[in-house]
Amino acid sequence: MLKRKKISLKNIAFLIIIVILIIPQTRQPIQVFLHKGLALFSPSIISNEKQPSLVHYNWKLKDEQSVFNFEAIKGKVVLVNFWATWCPPCIAEMPSMQALYNDYKDHVAFVFVSNEDYTVINPFLNKNKYTFKVYNPLTKYPESFDVISIPRTFLIDKQGHIVIDKTGAANWNSDTVRKTIDNLLK
Repeated sequence: MLKRKKISLKNIAFLIIIVILIIPQTRQPIQVFLHKGLALFSPSIISNEKQPSLVHYNWKLKDEQSVFNFEAIKGKVVLVNFWATWCPPCIAEMPSMQALYNDYKDHVAFVFVSNEDYTVINPFLNKNKYTFKVYNPLTKYPESFDVISIPRTFLIDKQGHIVIDKTGAANWNSDTVRKTIDNLLK
């Protein structure tokens, strides 16, 4: 006699999860939710002796109205974030970016960079009530950034040292990041 296998609750749950992740309408919200769990952690600060420096600031970007030369913010504390509207870890960390931007926009240069068209970017920003400006690159970014995946975020001090280099979602509104920025602004 052949033994019939019982369908276990674990197998059913596993199949449901697989199906949910295959369906595009449910995949992204689940991925964003999972990345929000990862975005609870602050990014790490690079020790002083290991901080790379920007060799040049020669980088042209554009917003919807004008061209922006990255050279214009040399000597300021800068946060550069490479992201996209379709990227779950990017979406997960954006609320913390907006909170940081709200408090530091008058003291820190925020450069949010996306390759997407503004017909995609603007509805995303409006829907989520994000108020920061987004730029499209016109020229290649400085070699020090070396962006392979997104989100990729850099915090740069007034001398051009990269103090934070984080790939993946993080909590940018953390006490650690705020204390670091406060110290850089002194």
